[in-house]
Amino acid sequence: MSVRKRKWVTKSGESRESWIVDYTDADGDRHIETFERKKDADARHAEVNVNVAAGVHIAPSKAPTVKEASQDWLRASEALELERATIKRYSDHVRLHIVPFIGGAKLSDLSVKAIRRFEDTLRQNDRSPALTRAVVRSLGSILADAQERGNAAHNSVREMHRSRGKRHNKTSQERKLEIGVDIPAKEEVSAIIASAGNRWRPLLITAAFTGLRASELRGLRWADVDLKANEIKVRQRADRYNKIDKPKSTAGQRTVPFGPYLANTLKEWKLACPHGELVFPNGQGNIESLGNIVQRGLIPIVTKALGEPKYKGMHLFRHFYASWCIDRGLPPKVIQERLGHASITMTFDRYGHLFPRVDDSKEIEAAELSVVNATQTRHAG
Repeated sequence: MSVRKRKWVTKSGESRESWIVDYTDADGDRHIETFERKKDADARHAEVNVNVAAGVHIAPSKAPTVKEASQDWLRASEALELERATIKRYSDHVRLHIVPFIGGAKLSDLSVKAIRRFEDTLRQNDRSPALTRAVVRSLGSILADAQERGNAAHNSVREMHRSRGKRHNKTSQERKLEIGVDIPAKEEVSAIIASAGNRWRPLLITAAFTGLRASELRGLRWADVDLKANEIKVRQRADRYNKIDKPKSTAGQRTVPFGPYLANTLKEWKLACPHGELVFPNGQGNIESLGNIVQRGLIPIVTKALGEPKYKGMHLFRHFYASWCIDRGLPPKVIQERLGHASITMTFDRYGHLFPRVDDSKEIEAAELSVVNATQTRHAG
C-alpha cells in the first residue's frame, strides 16, 4: 500500500500531476484511487489502511449504489413482515426522496459531508423538517443494512448524529406538548363530547377516558370489554389498511380500567351499535377506517365545539388521558402501563414536564443543617 505522485503532460503540452493511493484489499484485488492533493491522498491512505486491517474496507468499484442498497433494505423489511403501513412509508422515502437525489451515488461516497448536503437538498426542495429527519433516518437504516451485508464500511448517518450529540436527540428536538395547544384542556374535551352525536360520541368518550390508540379502538372487541369489572383488555388493533393484528409491542397488551360514566355509555352503545364482535364498527359491522373517523367524525365535531379545527388527530385524546392521569396523581409507572408504553423513559420523554414539581427547598435546608451540625458536634467532642 503506497501513496505516490504521478506527473504527465497533456496533448496541449500542459504539465499535470496528481497523487495516487495504490493498495490491495482483503480479497487480494488491487485498487488505485487518484487525488489532486497529497493531503487528501494521505488521509485516504490512512483510512484504507485501518479499514483493510479491520476487514471492513469496501473498494469504491465494489460498493453498491444507494438505489441498489435501498432495494436490499426494502426486501429485508418485507421479509421481516413489518407492518404494511411501515413498508409503504419506507418505500415512499426511497422512491420519492432518496433515489431522486442520491440514488446513483456509491455507498462508499456517503461521507458525513455528503449526508449533510443531502439534508440541505431535501430542505431546499420543500421537504418539511419532520420529513427530512424521517428520510435521513431511513437512509441510516439502509446503511446499517448494507453494513451487515458487508457492502458498507461506515454508517455516516449515525456518525453525523453522534457528532451532533444531544442537539439531534429526538426528544430534545420536539417541542414540549402544551395544554390548550397539543393537549386539550378539560373544558375543551367536555365541549367536544357534548358536540358529538350518537354516532361518534361513545368512541370519543372511550378514547378520552382510556387513552387507547386509534388503531386499538378500531380493533376493539366486545369480548375484551368487561362491563362488570369496568376494564378493557387491549389484545388486538386494526392498522390503517383495516388488517387486525397484535399490539405493536408486548407492553401494548394491557388492561385499562374505566369509571361508571364510560361503563354506562358503553352499555347504551352496545344496544345501539351494528351487530358484530367489534365495539366501534362501520355501518356494515366491519372495521371503521381511520380516515372516516377523523374526516367525518372528529374534525367536524371539534370545529363545532371549539369554533375551529384546532385538533385534527385522534391522538389528542391519548394526550388528554395522560395529562388527566397525571392530574389525578397516578404514579408514573401506572401511567406508563395504561398507555402501553414500552418503557418509562418513553412516558417521561413525552409527558415528564406535566408532572408537578416538588418544592424541596425546606428539605434541602434541613439536610444541609444536619450535615453542618454533625460536623460541629464532632469538632466540639
